[in-house]
Amino acid sequence: MKNTNGVIRPLLLIALGISIVAPARSFAQDTGEGDKSGAVFVMTNSVDKNEIIAFRRNDDGTLQQTRTFGTDGRGSGGNVDPLGSQGSLVLSQDRSHLFAVNAGSGELSVFRVQGDLLSLEAKVISGGSDPVAVTQHADLVYVVNAGGNSNVVGFHWQYGELTEIPNSTRFLSTSNSVPGSIAFSPDGKFVAVTEKQTSKLDVFRVQADGTLSPAVVTPSAGPGEFAISFAPNGAAMVSETGPAGGVDASALSSYALLASGSLSPITTSVPTLGAATCWQVATPDGRFVYTSNAGTATVSGFSIGANGSLTPLPGTVQGANPSGATNIDVTISSNSKFLYTLNAGNGTIGIFAIHNDGALTSLGSADGLAAAGGFNGIAAN
Repeated sequence: MKNTNGVIRPLLLIALGISIVAPARSFAQDTGEGDKSGAVFVMTNSVDKNEIIAFRRNDDGTLQQTRTFGTDGRGSGGNVDPLGSQGSLVLSQDRSHLFAVNAGSGELSVFRVQGDLLSLEAKVISGGSDPVAVTQHADLVYVVNAGGNSNVVGFHWQYGELTEIPNSTRFLSTSNSVPGSIAFSPDGKFVAVTEKQTSKLDVFRVQADGTLSPAVVTPSAGPGEFAISFAPNGAAMVSETGPAGGVDASALSSYALLASGSLSPITTSVPTLGAATCWQVATPDGRFVYTSNAGTATVSGFSIGANGSLTPLPGTVQGANPSGATNIDVTISSNSKFLYTLNAGNGTIGIFAIHNDGALTSLGSADGLAAAGGFNGIAAN
């Protein structure tokens, strides 16, 4: 998203590059050192040299910037949310590895994670142009490329290496569908993709050889569909920016994923009471989901029912960043205790404590990022 005179809109940059690196040992592997506590990682998306900035997470949730690690690729550059996506930087299921897209050079990088230390293990071409999001389940990794003929491409992930799966490329419904996210279902049987331009939700069944079946397409329940993710109980959650011209009209919907691959609405378009709601994240324990509302610099919270239904927490809006923070992507620590927002507008990370009832308390912020510097992607362990 780009913030111009109060208007936030997606940007799309197209690029392609090819390269590969050999696995490398980390500083922690070589010395036996490295903080084993939690960490937060942010991607610079720099057009010259894409990098990951690491922050050590203290016991109280506050952050301390430590080191910067190169992806050996290039980002797209830009100002505020040039990738227009959720999932450009994600941790593996077991949080032992970190996946990063290099939109400018058309590549995917993989790091081994030990505390706040990273070691680049592999880099491969993404199979398309402008990769904007990545997802992983077991030994499968899929990336969605937004440029050219928008597509998804699969990789086998074994022994620290990524190998493209033959005949795994699948195209979205149109060449200009502008994908915003990609996600595996919790059981690994399906891959879901959002098409922002067409307001469609594409679900592909994962076949025995790791390739995908043709997409089953479901129209978005509400306007402005942006990103999809799954709660631990299997419910799919979709953030919606709302109708054009709406005032604080963003919303969140949930769906049941059927065996056929279609999505059946459970709770539709619950208001977030914020603007430009594009990103969402569920707590690892599956109790709550929070949305990042970039237009109002707020965070809204909902409880997740056993059947995937969504209920707004009291007041809906649970946290606020400073005006102009433009909090885009959002992540939650592995212990479900802390929420972090990537505040692309003012170059900070918003820090919030998550209480047992789902309420949030602001713990301030961590600085050290470039304001309106094109940062995209945040992940926490």
